[in-house]
Amino acid sequence: MNLSQNFTLEEMIYSPTARLRGIDNTPDTAQLENLKNLCQKILQPIRDRLGAPLRVTSAFRSRRLNNAVGGAKTSQHLFGEAADISCHDNTLLWDLICRMLLLGEITVGQLIDEKGLSWIHISLPTIGHRNQILHIK
Repeated sequence: MNLSQNFTLEEMIYSPTARLRGIDNTPDTAQLENLKNLCQKILQPIRDRLGAPLRVTSAFRSRRLNNAVGGAKTSQHLFGEAADISCHDNTLLWDLICRMLLLGEITVGQLIDEKGLSWIHISLPTIGHRNQILHIK
């Protein structure tokens, strides 16, 4: 099922941990709607501007999966509102996303440089989190 031109539901719910442990990682209707918004309003515009594929390493996580991977109890991944992404050059991707934020082309909740750009966490805006940029070592 396509959530946007280049993003599918399958990639947004895929998890090696869920597969290995037999964890159901199926989103409910509200979580699915959030995933669509994430793909259409944030990920697809980034991918279009980058002109290259984005790799989604983690997006939706059921409560059981989130616990299994040690995710935060209030993680936006639980609601289908966040994704961890990377591409062929994460520094280029980070700079591009920051530029898009500055130009008002996208609005995010949080943009997080995880472990020296090993991957980038990006989420939908929520109350209290709008275009917040963080670096986590």
